[in-house]
Amino acid sequence: MAEVLLDVQRVSCRFPLPGRTVLQAVDDVSFQIRRGEVFGLVGESGSGKSTLVRCIMNLIRPSAGKIYYQGIDIWDKKQFQENRKHLQTARQIIFQDSTSSLNQRMKVADIISEPMVIHGVTPPRGSHRAEAAFQLHYVGLDASYLDKYPPELSGGMRQRVAIARSLSMEPEFLVADEPVSSLDVSIQAQILNLFRHLQEEHGFTFLFIAHDLAVVRYLCGRAAVMYHGKIVELAPVRALFADPKHPYTQALLASVPAPDPRRERARKPVEFGEFSTAGTLRELAPDHYVLTEDC
Repeated sequence: MAEVLLDVQRVSCRFPLPGRTVLQAVDDVSFQIRRGEVFGLVGESGSGKSTLVRCIMNLIRPSAGKIYYQGIDIWDKKQFQENRKHLQTARQIIFQDSTSSLNQRMKVADIISEPMVIHGVTPPRGSHRAEAAFQLHYVGLDASYLDKYPPELSGGMRQRVAIARSLSMEPEFLVADEPVSSLDVSIQAQILNLFRHLQEEHGFTFLFIAHDLAVVRYLCGRAAVMYHGKIVELAPVRALFADPKHPYTQALLASVPAPDPRRERARKPVEFGEFSTAGTLRELAPDHYVLTEDC
């Protein structure tokens, strides 16, 4: 069994709203990610995926629960301070919107090298510019883009720059928060193939967030399905697609369009209702966990 790199234990995250109401964005979520695996987190918009990721990356403090990275309690002030540099360099995130995540007034060379400058990392290839050129080449862009600004690039190119920036720190753990959802289909395929190649080449641990089940099926080994802030099913991807057990997962898979237009026209439309989030995750098959109501 591979080493557990990330251990999320009963994490909840609530946000106060006007009128003394509270939004429960994440509700009692637990899972583990093993070193070297590609783990998918899937669910519709508003299911709590991005909030959970921000808790994992020390961007939003959870209301309850514990998160351990390599045994370090990342929300314990003392442990975080003692391991600050390691936690900030070993973990990197690629955001969904490259337009807002890249400084529009910085050149590509400076964007890619900025993490190395901030953390005082010596560029392996002698200079920050040489390192930026290497990372840019690695994601399929040549050195002619080093002196360009983000507004001069297409969406796919900007996302490649964001990937190059995260890879410049040679992370152990890479998080991608719906990194292809804003791109057209042909560019999505290029970026996904790049992710697969980079993971095979580097062997880093990958948390991939998506609402597109086809993307998760192509890229991930295991996946968790979130609904209304809770994980309702967690399983190896093959088992999740072959034998979905929670009604919400079944509805999600049933809503995926069929590639044959005749079959698609003949299908009955999927009706989404409200699904229960009461209960506990239980192992119903080997490594296949489903939210089931307590007896």
